[in-house]
Amino acid sequence: MTTESKQKAYFHYALALFVTLIFALPLLAMLVTSLRDPAKAAAGFSLWPDSFHWQNYIEAWRATNFPRQFINSLVMALGVTAGQIITSLMAGYAFARMEFTGKKPLFVALLATLVIPFQILVIPVFIILVKLSWINTYWALIIPSLANAFGIFLFTQFFQTIPYELEEAAYIDGASRWTVLWKILVPLAKPAITTLFLFTFIAEWNDLFKPLVFTSTKSMRTVQLGLTVFQEQFKVDYALLMAAVVFVTVPSILLFFLGQKQFIKGIATGGLK
Repeated sequence: MTTESKQKAYFHYALALFVTLIFALPLLAMLVTSLRDPAKAAAGFSLWPDSFHWQNYIEAWRATNFPRQFINSLVMALGVTAGQIITSLMAGYAFARMEFTGKKPLFVALLATLVIPFQILVIPVFIILVKLSWINTYWALIIPSLANAFGIFLFTQFFQTIPYELEEAAYIDGASRWTVLWKILVPLAKPAITTLFLFTFIAEWNDLFKPLVFTSTKSMRTVQLGLTVFQEQFKVDYALLMAAVVFVTVPSILLFFLGQKQFIKGIATGGLK
């Protein structure tokens, strides 16, 4: 390696470290604040606690019904994630492998829905849920988000990277389209499945708007709504709030690190045609 290439490598490492520190600073601030004395945490920011108040985590856990809220968030996130994976798989296969009238205009129209925020649709969706008596139920948290244009686009692009010869061999052996999809393509689509799983699960886990609108009882609150307990009109208990945020953030971080390799692979291959 030449001197010039070494200098470029050191520069890239230094730049990557600098960017990493910038993104890690909010996490560090969250952890430090969660361990500070509540009175001192309200007085000002610090990068290191004067003393470690581990009881903040115990008090934060007791302040609201976190076990029930974790279950609600988990049911909502897993239900929506499973639904989006299934619908995206089947729709992505149809757009990638099947020919039908209006395929391209329909695909373009589908992608156009990505620019429509859910908040615009919330009133008609709410009216439908009221008619079905689904308000304050898991159905209200799951059903409106079972399909997603991003997931369909991701699987469409991914399936187009798989050689069609694999499917032709299965068709010659008498396999149906359904068998080809679930027995051949789905096992090959693990990177795309992991990518959509992480994107959807984390988005649903962090969602505040949908549970706020479609639920009104404490028993149906999610972890994001649980965080509002620590924020009053004229006072915010920053130490306990950050301790609660740690509880809420840990599942998303763990999921990302567990599926990091498949996530990167899915992003890299999903954009190829």
